[in-house]
Amino acid sequence: MTEFENNNSENTNPEGQNTEHINIDSTSPVTNEQESDNLNFQSRLDLEALQNSIVAIKQEINSVIVGQHKMIDQLLVAILANGHVLLEGVPGVAKTITAKLLSKTLSLDFSRIQFTPDLMPSDILGTSVFDMSKSTFDFKKGPIFSNFILIDEINRAPAKTQAALFEVMEERQITVEGATYQMEAPFLTIATQNPIEQEGTYRLPEAQLDRFLFKITIDYPNLEEEVAILQRENVLQDKNKLQDIKAIFSQQDIIKYQALVKQIVIEPQLLEYIAKIVTNTRENVFLYLGASPRASIAILNAAKGYAALRGRDFVTPEDIKDAAIPVLQHRVVVAPEREMEGVASPEIIKQIIDTVEIPR
Repeated sequence: MTEFENNNSENTNPEGQNTEHINIDSTSPVTNEQESDNLNFQSRLDLEALQNSIVAIKQEINSVIVGQHKMIDQLLVAILANGHVLLEGVPGVAKTITAKLLSKTLSLDFSRIQFTPDLMPSDILGTSVFDMSKSTFDFKKGPIFSNFILIDEINRAPAKTQAALFEVMEERQITVEGATYQMEAPFLTIATQNPIEQEGTYRLPEAQLDRFLFKITIDYPNLEEEVAILQRENVLQDKNKLQDIKAIFSQQDIIKYQALVKQIVIEPQLLEYIAKIVTNTRENVFLYLGASPRASIAILNAAKGYAALRGRDFVTPEDIKDAAIPVLQHRVVVAPEREMEGVASPEIIKQIIDTVEIPR
């Protein structure tokens, strides 16, 4: 008789039934020892309210927007991860209306800033105005002082105006004339740009791009989606598309859920997996510039956002894969000779992801 068989025989009664078992009856007392031995598959975080809110937001947005499910998921992940988003697409693919729709589902102060070549930093941040009655200068806050900012056509403004966003996007504060003003939480920015038109635009520098958690590229709808868009537009006619959109997330809800997402568990081998992906961008011969450690942190936060979106309190390799391309594609620079061949950064990043071994 083997040792394993001998142990089993000691735990059986004369009828041959095993007497050592885990009691799963919730009414019976369970000792601490039994609890530690038992595998608990119940979520350690209460994500039910978040899941219900996510479903409600998607329903509101889908009542107006046809398709674009991946983009909507990415926008929601960015909110949960407390990150900014750059929406890139040709005119007419619903970049601006999607951002406005999303803002309507959030009970937050909303500002829209239209970037133009003559826009000055003070037009965004604010300026000091002399008060005759007090004989003092008072600071008048600009439109950046809001919770949810839509920057339309961000590449239309010159570098000086774009640079005004550096501090506020990274540190959630601005410094004007030696005084520092903190942004009220949450502070989220969605910027749009047209990748085709180059005349009268100013390319975003790498330092500016690095402050966006995601760069989301919006493609044309397929034939079925195009038909659905025409049918919906024909039904709506002159009706305001946004008037019936309900607010789902309150300001406190967003702050609470963002804190909850930070508590999502990620195993050490998955942290190493993220590091290997980012490190590979620095060693890839197809890339002139690789991603910085800020990109690693962005993938970590975005992967936790994906896990929460999917109702899990732990990160999986799939969450990391889904986060990698929108996090990295605007943070790397393709080598000039490869760019001339028509190779784009998402293709290279996908190849890197495919070559890095998935942790077991």
